[in-house]
Amino acid sequence: MAKTATKPKGEAKSKGKAGDPKVRELPAPKVRKRNQVKKGPGGGTLLVLVEDVAHVGKVGDQVEVKAGYARNYLIPHGMAVVPTPHDLKLLEKHQIKVTKAKEARLADLKVLAEQLSRLTTITIEAQANEENHLYGSIGAGEISKTLKGKNLQVEAEMIRLETPIKEANTLTEVPLSLGYGIETKIQVLVVAMQQATPAKK
Repeated sequence: MAKTATKPKGEAKSKGKAGDPKVRELPAPKVRKRNQVKKGPGGGTLLVLVEDVAHVGKVGDQVEVKAGYARNYLIPHGMAVVPTPHDLKLLEKHQIKVTKAKEARLADLKVLAEQLSRLTTITIEAQANEENHLYGSIGAGEISKTLKGKNLQVEAEMIRLETPIKEANTLTEVPLSLGYGIETKIQVLVVAMQQATPAKK
């Protein structure tokens, strides 16, 4: 009986607490959390990119995008973050690493461009008929392979060859775009592969 008598007293105390002004302050932090996404001057969502995004910006850029694009694509795919102080600090460290890597890559590409400028021509052998028409063609892949054989790390996508070379005994000037605005040219000489003639008896 003593136990049941104490219950109403507890209920009375809890009712008294509900009217206390301190309890009313609890919803305030929830409202602040919802306002974390910042709006830009154009009414879009402000984000900081953690990856390069085509037609939007580069790593570290603070961009304003449509709310749906931010909510449904950039943030879920980890391509951008809401600019909180913690994320900005992490991003700053990441940017320092990216900058150092970029500087090192730029230095390597300048050395590569200098080596390529000293290279007068590269020669590629290919099978051709009597009229010097190649049986196949020489494209960016073959040129890249030949340059790599000379310890020059030029990727196929760096070679700006408009049309594949289809004729033997031709000298073609091929432009190269190494990246970061570094461009140079090389001369490619395609020669017909010497076919062994059968010995006459």
